[in-house]
Amino acid sequence: MKHYVGIDLGGTYVKGGVVNENGIIEKFGRIPTRRSEGAECVLKDIERLISDLISDGGYEISGIGMGIPGLVDAKRENIVKAANLGWENVKVADRLKRKFGCPVILSNDANAAGLGEARFGSGAKYSSSVFLTLGTGIGGAVIIDNKLYEGNKSAGAEIGHMVIRAGGNRCACGNEGCFETYASASALVRETRAAMMEHKDSKMWEKGSIDNVSGRTAFEYYFTDETAKKVVDEYIDNLSIGVINVANIFRPEAIILGGGIAKQGKFLTDRVKLKLDAGIFAGKLGPEVEILTASLDEAGVVGAASLNIY
Repeated sequence: MKHYVGIDLGGTYVKGGVVNENGIIEKFGRIPTRRSEGAECVLKDIERLISDLISDGGYEISGIGMGIPGLVDAKRENIVKAANLGWENVKVADRLKRKFGCPVILSNDANAAGLGEARFGSGAKYSSSVFLTLGTGIGGAVIIDNKLYEGNKSAGAEIGHMVIRAGGNRCACGNEGCFETYASASALVRETRAAMMEHKDSKMWEKGSIDNVSGRTAFEYYFTDETAKKVVDEYIDNLSIGVINVANIFRPEAIILGGGIAKQGKFLTDRVKLKLDAGIFAGKLGPEVEILTASLDEAGVVGAASLNIY
């Protein structure tokens, strides 16, 4: 059986694993991302992590894949820009090829996670799917005919930055009204805190402070607090607008939701599905689009490794 290394490079941690051709992680490791010490330091740490993973199990590796939080030119094997790392034009693939003597493929981290879910997770039975990760922002991955679609120079599928409200909230990207400013976990936390400040009688104040608010808070009080219910309902409305847009553009067999908010499971997906079915072009006359939640514990690691699995 062939084995691959998957690296999920995050702003806080670098996660890595040896993944077999069936998408099973056989060896896993995690180290802090020492981003304040620069790219060279982080790359050396990644090399050590890979070496440790391989040597501990005596693995012969057929390829290395890496998911990067930023803009990646996969064909040129270059990290064009990773804002949260402070990196620009960092050559990674060549370096790892020379050290480990195997193919190295780079991709955006959301693309990698989406590919993992499509091949070995919730999307495994579909040939087309779209993955949305609801985190600090919104990452996206588009799978068409079992292949990852990345766009020109791998810069496409930035679903979080489609505009769903003209003149809306200012996004970190500089535009206004981006999907992620309304439907990310950060957006939900922001709106929960604002609602609490406006409604001092809300039961959500049982948390003690707005500093204790998370993406779970409004969901936890949904059935007992009208303010929390309003926050969640508005959040689901905003999320559903983006989901309907994605469904109308790609008409995939399934849209898969990942990230912490997706842990709300059927409570979330059932409500989004109702709005999707009501809003999708041609309604029931067209093919159905399922709404699912991600199932892999380390989709980023599995997906990065599977960049090499054809």
